[in-house]
Amino acid sequence: MEVNHNLKSEKAQRDYLLVQRARENGDQRAYADLMRMYKEPIYLLLLKMTNNPTEADDLTIETFGKAFASLHLYTPTHAFSTWLYTIATNNCVDYIRKRRLQTVYLDDICSTTVGDIHEFPIPSEAPGPEESFIHEQRVSLLRDVVRSLKPRYRRLVEMRYFDEMTYEEIAEELNIPLGTVKIQLFRARDLLRNILSGKKESI
Repeated sequence: MEVNHNLKSEKAQRDYLLVQRARENGDQRAYADLMRMYKEPIYLLLLKMTNNPTEADDLTIETFGKAFASLHLYTPTHAFSTWLYTIATNNCVDYIRKRRLQTVYLDDICSTTVGDIHEFPIPSEAPGPEESFIHEQRVSLLRDVVRSLKPRYRRLVEMRYFDEMTYEEIAEELNIPLGTVKIQLFRARDLLRNILSGKKESI
């Protein structure tokens, strides 16, 4: 493979060769090597931004999923690590912004005054009948969509999201490498996202 001389460090050259192998040959080992080298630093970056280990772990997986799905867009004008950190940071900023929008502040809640007492109608956390019905419909639809996946993807999704198993537990249960579990879950989530995008009006 041709070495790109725009990348000055040996590390950047090494990463670029792995990217070429991954996107041109579908080399699973190349994907796994890229993840192995950058998973911890990406996780630590996201942990610092979110201060939440679970969120940081999920965002790390999302980062690699987006990066691997967009490898064809990567150009060696910058190091792969720089490109990857940019994806991680932008994705985390978007996540934090959406999370903040979902937060209910007392100042945003309409108040009523009875005498000298101010009452704030805090909404009940318990879903009403209509919300419960909608939730059940969405869960039912999601299960139908998951059943349409290929068996290896369907099993992984069910174990991760329905049985709430960790990546390590899935790898041990299926006797496959941890990197394989994560890469295949990337693909399964992309498939689900594409299928569900065509069913938005039904959700």
